Amino acid sequence: MSLINRHRLWQVLVDGVIVALSWWLAFSLRFDNAWPPFYVTLFRRTILIVVAIKLVVFIAFGFYNRWWRYVSIRDMWLALRGVVVASIVADLVVYLASPVHTVRLPRSIAVTDMLITLLLVAGSRMIARTAIERPGLSVVARGKEVIVVGAGDAGRLIVQEMQRSRMLRYTPIGFVDDDPRKRGSRILGVRVMGALDDLPRLLREHKPDEVLIAMPSASGDVRGRIVELAQGTRIPVKTLPGLYELISGDLDLAGQIRPVQVEDVLGREQVEVDFTQVASYLQGHTVLVTGAGGSIGSELCRQIAHVGPARLILVDNAETALFEIERELVAERDFTPAVPKLIDVKDRKALRREVFEKYKPTIVFHAAAYKHVPLMETHPLESVRNNVVATRTVAELSAEFGVERFVLISTDKAVNPKTVMGQSKALCEWVVESLGHRRDVATRFVAVRFGNVLNSSGSVIPTFRRQIEKGGPVTVTHPEMTRFFMTIPEAVSLVVQAGAIGGRGQVFVLDMGEPVKIVDLAQNMIRLSGKQPRLPGEPDGGPLDVRIQFIGSRPGEKIHEELWGGDEAVGETAHPKIMRLSRPPVDPEWLAEQLEELERLANEGDTLEVVAKLGSIVRAPKRDAAPAPPADTTAPAAVELDRKS
Repeated sequence: MSLINRHRLWQVLVDGVIVALSWWLAFSLRFDNAWPPFYVTLFRRTILIVVAIKLVVFIAFGFYNRWWRYVSIRDMWLALRGVVVASIVADLVVYLASPVHTVRLPRSIAVTDMLITLLLVAGSRMIARTAIERPGLSVVARGKEVIVVGAGDAGRLIVQEMQRSRMLRYTPIGFVDDDPRKRGSRILGVRVMGALDDLPRLLREHKPDEVLIAMPSASGDVRGRIVELAQGTRIPVKTLPGLYELISGDLDLAGQIRPVQVEDVLGREQVEVDFTQVASYLQGHTVLVTGAGGSIGSELCRQIAHVGPARLILVDNAETALFEIERELVAERDFTPAVPKLIDVKDRKALRREVFEKYKPTIVFHAAAYKHVPLMETHPLESVRNNVVATRTVAELSAEFGVERFVLISTDKAVNPKTVMGQSKALCEWVVESLGHRRDVATRFVAVRFGNVLNSSGSVIPTFRRQIEKGGPVTVTHPEMTRFFMTIPEAVSLVVQAGAIGGRGQVFVLDMGEPVKIVDLAQNMIRLSGKQPRLPGEPDGGPLDVRIQFIGSRPGEKIHEELWGGDEAVGETAHPKIMRLSRPPVDPEWLAEQLEELERLANEGDTLEVVAKLGSIVRAPKRDAAPAPPADTTAPAAVELDRKS
């Protein structure tokens, strides 16, 4: 491998000229252009030697392994060390090579030469960087003008990359920051124009093409306020992700700048989990994920693959979804231990033969379920088969084959359920609890309950987005309707952590933050699209208005969802965002009888009987008189908390 990149040969040539010029200037300053004859001879004999020696030292110090456009303070210290060493070596060679009876090289020339060389070497690099990054002198196309909100580390990084990169085609024209100490100062040559309250005025005066939020730690309320301030000017607002994404790996800001999304302005704090640490129990194991092609299942596969299991079994009965996640893991993420299995989880024989007997999974995440409430109201047989029967099948096979951990994905709709879907998921939790409490079962069964996840397939956000694109109306069921929301990666990381801390037969609930009014969610999404929401009764304001329409609650739908019921006590765990529920256990023999009867009715296709039976089981469960077995000693003890409304 060559010591010098051939594309940087011009840097060596420039430094060669600098070294020769410095040597000449040192002699000229020493003798004020009245050179004695001997020193003229000394200069002529040594200039090529000095140039050669210094360039060799510069190469050895790695001067030409860096682009001048990215020169930094660290590079300046490297230049100092390299120039000092090169000058000392060159001066010693010149001194020792001079004849004994002649006049030696004056020390003043040696010192002057070193200082001039250092000044020119460092200065040439700084001038090159300044010329490239200075908007007026830059060879980079100016592109879109942007005001950057946030003059901290992230703002500096993005402006620095804008000034360097031809691909971004952005020109930062100013910062906005609420820190009074930064007001009027310049960062990388870009002025801090004012505070956040000044943003509307600055947008009117400077008319930038975009506003960019560069505040990774900003709350949803702050981001929402920035969007609202820019709303009247019709200037699009974009944002950066967290700072850790900007500084980890290769910097790819062109792909990370994105429009502000609804999850950015929801106002909830993002849960931070050291996923690699909490998911260490997955390393080297064979992990099974059912429903692997779904919103939660596919994200489980992504995060689990990152940890490094020995094998990851992907089970789904949806061909396209299974194909997509398998291709993503293998082709895009180079995770070859992914094994796709096109199997219906209700099929006990296929699941036994093709998964449990063949691969012997040690950890199971059961995410396969039907989840759409209105659709399940009209298809109760499928809700029972795919949710209750399938969960029982996968759970019993897990117990039979000695799986170490089984994690069920549950939902807040299982609390005081009024719909077929919610009732079916409540039974799924009971199945997991019942098996987990059995002394003859070694598997640690855990259920994790949480509310809505943002951007999941068929959820309210994709529906609203399609309605906004069509110009409205955006349909909201009830003006007071609220739901809990969490991002998919956030929910999945907590599910995996719950699997790590869970004991036998435990049900966990994720802290979803404050509930969000659906009508507020709709209005935020309309504003983020650059349009203006109009509620019923409000006058239209223009062609960019999108009307919101209230269509009434659907059968069985609650105005406000709950995360736990009145008979459930809530306890703390080792993670502040994961809570453990405690409730009297369901009688296992009674539950087994009821499930057998329910499955028989579903197989016979008696819809009315299935609905009636499902409702009667959930409304009047037979609880075990004895308390639940004590939690596994590896799981944190519950601490009684006040019940949230």
